[in-house]
Amino acid sequence: MPRDTLTREQIVRAAVTLLDDEGIEGLSMRRLGARLGSAATAVYWHVRNKDDLVVLASDAVWAEIELPDAGRVGWRAAVTAMAEDAYAMIMRHPWLVPAMSTHVIYGPGKARHDDHALSVYEAAGFAGADAEHAATLVFTFVLGMALGTSAEVAWRTRLRREEDGGEEKVRAVMERVTEIATGFPHLRARTEAWQAAEPDTAAGGELAFGLQAILDGLEARLARLR
Repeated sequence: MPRDTLTREQIVRAAVTLLDDEGIEGLSMRRLGARLGSAATAVYWHVRNKDDLVVLASDAVWAEIELPDAGRVGWRAAVTAMAEDAYAMIMRHPWLVPAMSTHVIYGPGKARHDDHALSVYEAAGFAGADAEHAATLVFTFVLGMALGTSAEVAWRTRLRREEDGGEEKVRAVMERVTEIATGFPHLRARTEAWQAAEPDTAAGGELAFGLQAILDGLEARLARLR
């Protein structure tokens, strides 16, 4: 694809797909150019370097989060929906967590999300810095929940690129983790329950429990403020 037919939007969309498949380590201008049917040099006409591309792709995925109307559904339902959507978005793009640890991610997509989040907490009754603190608290919880899962996905992606039996390494590590946990009674009980549950169900239950506990605390704080 010649450089004059490429657009930044096309490049960013292709970068997101490549990052989903290969992770940050697998992103390069050469690989991206190959996916676009273009030379790597053509990509540089639209983005400065790989770091610039990571920032653009990271900001773009924030636009996937729906922004519910707190006036229509209530502030707790709006916060819950945005948090669940943010968690699902990070799970679709597990490279976002490591990207956020090495790059300043901010642009129209992230700003759109943050602005709406503040409006929801303000609608609930939080004012000034309190609205920002509430938004940060919920997002930090969601990010923490996503961190473990996305790190495991990134680890598995890296192993899959190896030629010396990546899947066997994954099984060996998981067996060792289980073996260690069984030596401790409380961990053993939780490990057995975790193995019996569907992974998505277990993660969804933990997310719902944490969100409900945080929102209960925020609602109690609002009651005291009033």
